[in-house]
Amino acid sequence: MSEQLKFIVEQLNKAPFKKKFNLITFDSLEPMQLLQILNDVLAEIDPKQAIDIREEMPEQTAKRMFTLLGMLKYKPPGNPSDVSSFRQGLVTGSKPVIHPILHWLLQRVPDLKKRAYLARFLVKLEVPAEFLQDDVINDTYHQYEELVEGFKTYHKECEQLRTSGFSTAEIRRDISAMEEEKDQLIKRVERLKKRVESVSNHQRMLEQARQLRVEKEREESLAQQKQEQRNQLFQAEQRLQRSQQQLKDLRQAAADANPESLMKRLEEEIKINSYMVSEKLPKELESRIRTDQYLQKVVSEPAMGQAELQELDDKIKEVNAQINQLIEKRMMRNDPMDDKLTLFRQQASIIIRKKETKAEELQEAREELAAAERDLAQRTNQARDPDGHKVVRGDELKRLVVKLRSKGTVHKKKRQQIAELKAEYGVLQRTEEVLKQRHEDIQQQLQTMEAQKGISGYSDTQEELERVSAIKSELDEKKGRTLDDMSEMVKKLNSVIAEKKSALAPIIKELRSLRQRCQELTQEYEEKKAHYESCAAGLESNRSKLELEVKTLREETAQEENRYHYINSMTEARSLKTQIHTQCRKHFLAVMYMKNIAEQESLGKKLREKQKTVRESHGDNMKQMKMWRDLEQLMECKRQCFVRAQSQASIGQVIQEGGEDRLVL
Repeated sequence: MSEQLKFIVEQLNKAPFKKKFNLITFDSLEPMQLLQILNDVLAEIDPKQAIDIREEMPEQTAKRMFTLLGMLKYKPPGNPSDVSSFRQGLVTGSKPVIHPILHWLLQRVPDLKKRAYLARFLVKLEVPAEFLQDDVINDTYHQYEELVEGFKTYHKECEQLRTSGFSTAEIRRDISAMEEEKDQLIKRVERLKKRVESVSNHQRMLEQARQLRVEKEREESLAQQKQEQRNQLFQAEQRLQRSQQQLKDLRQAAADANPESLMKRLEEEIKINSYMVSEKLPKELESRIRTDQYLQKVVSEPAMGQAELQELDDKIKEVNAQINQLIEKRMMRNDPMDDKLTLFRQQASIIIRKKETKAEELQEAREELAAAERDLAQRTNQARDPDGHKVVRGDELKRLVVKLRSKGTVHKKKRQQIAELKAEYGVLQRTEEVLKQRHEDIQQQLQTMEAQKGISGYSDTQEELERVSAIKSELDEKKGRTLDDMSEMVKKLNSVIAEKKSALAPIIKELRSLRQRCQELTQEYEEKKAHYESCAAGLESNRSKLELEVKTLREETAQEENRYHYINSMTEARSLKTQIHTQCRKHFLAVMYMKNIAEQESLGKKLREKQKTVRESHGDNMKQMKMWRDLEQLMECKRQCFVRAQSQASIGQVIQEGGEDRLVL
């Protein structure tokens, strides 16, 4: 992590950023400052990103950065399914998210510039299928695709020309030199033709020379093929030797092993395999299953229209706005316990990420080991003679290997030179053909014009005479100039040397004293610079500590102020409630008492009316009551009389029945 921070600080302090950071100041940056630095780096890669993030909404900033990073093919470290956590960290300016992005971007700025430039032209526009049914739009889209393909080919040609190392000035010089060589060769060929024509059987000799040249070229190609096969044999032997050395090391490791080391190794392998089986592979399987389910869900759903897509975009924007509000509330709350927990969570996530990367590296190493073992088995089978015995190589093999290495390096250099010469020869041949074609066209036009004027052959003779006269005059002038120039040059050089010596003598004396003074000043400067850097480091550390203390005190004062304002508002609300309660209670008691008084008054009024009616009907009621009592006494007497009569009748009947019984007996 410290190496990563060092690299980021070094790159940011260089051009074109020139931030003048150190490790302490960079590590103590706020999230908004980190996001602005990331935006500056992205603006260096793509100038369209040069925006002040304070003037932009957080979700727009995150969306813009996320889109550009996806276009640049940045892969976040860790689990690929944690896109939401990565997006949230990018919105909040989290250091574990921003620092790896800066490290990745600053490592490959030129390549990313090129990729961002190409993406402006190569990222195709997505046109819905229903729009492509229109003929005009379909033709325009096909033209757009053809233009994109044309841009690809032109860009490749441009890159090839840039990497070829040729420039227009060099090509022009080469063309002029080739024209001169061409003229000289034409003259030589003409002279040789004149000489050969006098020799008998010159056609047969020319044919023999042509066949000899063809055979020499064939011999060179065969020698080149032979050298390539030797190189392949040498490489195969080197791979075999490495495989044998690996096998020997493995056998030695197996021979030197004791039971304790084997048990320890087996325990480590068991732990690693258990981690792979219990944690890593189930997570990968679960992520694959979720991806499969998500894709199946997407496939099973019907095709969405533009209105549905717009509705989904609106929902996504609303959810992002809610997320940003929650993040802002959390940042406003600023609970120290949450800060500690986030630190521990970040450390835990970093450890888990490192563990997963090491597991992936172990899996890749195991795959490479298995491939190497298969290659070793194949090479050992190939490195046996027809009888099945292993071929033994000694000092002779070592000498041959050293000789082949030296010859291989020489061969590579020669091949590179031949390739360069062939490329140059192809370019020169092409330019010669173009120039020949132009020259023939001009000559034909000139000959036709001369034939029309009736002066055929005039241009050839005129050119030859002018060339000869120009060459003769130039040679004469050069001969005369060279002698005069040489004498004048010698005189001037002698005078200039004397003047310079006399002028430089006092300056050299002053320079010696100044050099000594410069050495003393540089030594003093280095000492003071070291003292300054040590003091600056101490002051920087003290400043960072004071800034942290000030930050904590400001947070405490803000919390106390919030608490003070809250208590004041609560007391004011409580006093208002008590006032309202007392007023309401007084009003309620007054209303209740008035109601009770009204009820009692109505009740008294009713009772007085009832008393009046009772007083008015009291005499009649007393008479009626007396009559009712007399009636009751009369009825009671009648009842008693009736009971007595009934009892006497029953007694007489019993006596009569008893007398009848006696008579029967």
